[in-house]
Amino acid sequence: MAVGCMGALALAVAASAGAQQRTVVGTLPDGTKVESILLRDGSGMQARVLTLGAALHSLEVPDRDGKYADVVLGDATLQATLAKPQYFGTVVGRFANRIARGRFTLDGREYSVPTNDGPNSLHGGTRGFDKVVWDVVEAKPDRATLRHVSADGDQGYPGTLTVTATYALEGDGRLAIEYRASTDAPTIVNLSNHAYWNLSGEGSGTAMDHELMIAADAYTPVDATLIPTGEFRPVAGTVFDFRTPKPIGRDLRTGSEPQLLHGRGYDHNWVISREPAKEAREVARVHDPRSGRVMSLVSAQPGLQFYSGNFLDGTTVGKSGRVYRQGDAIALEPQLFPDTPNQPAFGSARLVPGQQYVNRMVYRFSTDKDASSTR
Repeated sequence: MAVGCMGALALAVAASAGAQQRTVVGTLPDGTKVESILLRDGSGMQARVLTLGAALHSLEVPDRDGKYADVVLGDATLQATLAKPQYFGTVVGRFANRIARGRFTLDGREYSVPTNDGPNSLHGGTRGFDKVVWDVVEAKPDRATLRHVSADGDQGYPGTLTVTATYALEGDGRLAIEYRASTDAPTIVNLSNHAYWNLSGEGSGTAMDHELMIAADAYTPVDATLIPTGEFRPVAGTVFDFRTPKPIGRDLRTGSEPQLLHGRGYDHNWVISREPAKEAREVARVHDPRSGRVMSLVSAQPGLQFYSGNFLDGTTVGKSGRVYRQGDAIALEPQLFPDTPNQPAFGSARLVPGQQYVNRMVYRFSTDKDASSTR
């Protein structure tokens, strides 16, 4: 039986001052240990990463008054994670997001992967990268690198894929997450992080009053199973226009927009660019009027999946002991477009031997007090 209470991790004590803090939080049914790694940058900001799913389990950042709070949702216990996996902070892959009907063709051969989201495959299948325990290859006080080797044929995907996930506190309020992958045979890859954010603090209630900016002129509308139709639709004049910051919940109850009905809210890909950018740029910014916290997301990926926490249903008790309900957090996932392997107009997710896949995203935290002080 899995044991351990992840909600109490903040109480762990380092074996020695300045040392990397690694704590066993429980074991899987097969006896595999799950660890937590504490990262600190010396300013007060700190993060915890779990080896299960290489997950960002917590991140403590200050509000406008200097008070720290954990802004990432997560399960209170390992048992809860195993009983109802919800991708809290995990790496999602081998292919993040959805693949229609769990099928794709590569080099003239059709591959089938598990369908775990209605008729489609989601986040790598029934045993994606979120459900495996990653190996720790480097652990320093302010950064950690974890590795997972996905064998040829794992979940139906071709090629042995070696993946690393690095989490680093880089100072100046920055958390950098970088995923890298290499393969020994042609395959497809699309990795992202699935943290659920609430800048008022985990367990504090709704995030629908957060003000969101997404730097995109278009999005990819979806069918009733959340697979993109292939259209690039302008956001202008629609509820999907976040080019100017607005409260997330402002248009959520617009009954005349069928796209909101498909996903029970926002669960769509915004088109930041038609292909990966040469240089990372700001793709989204979130401001919480209650706490004053501001989160800026920088990425070179062409797509940004924005999910408004539509399926948080009041059955999950989080780290603070409070229940998570619909809209209590948001996810912002830089990635390739959903179903790219089946839609040539979306580009390519192909990775071949000798190439390296890289997805680096930087979350920079500040406050509206910081902004006003520079005016």
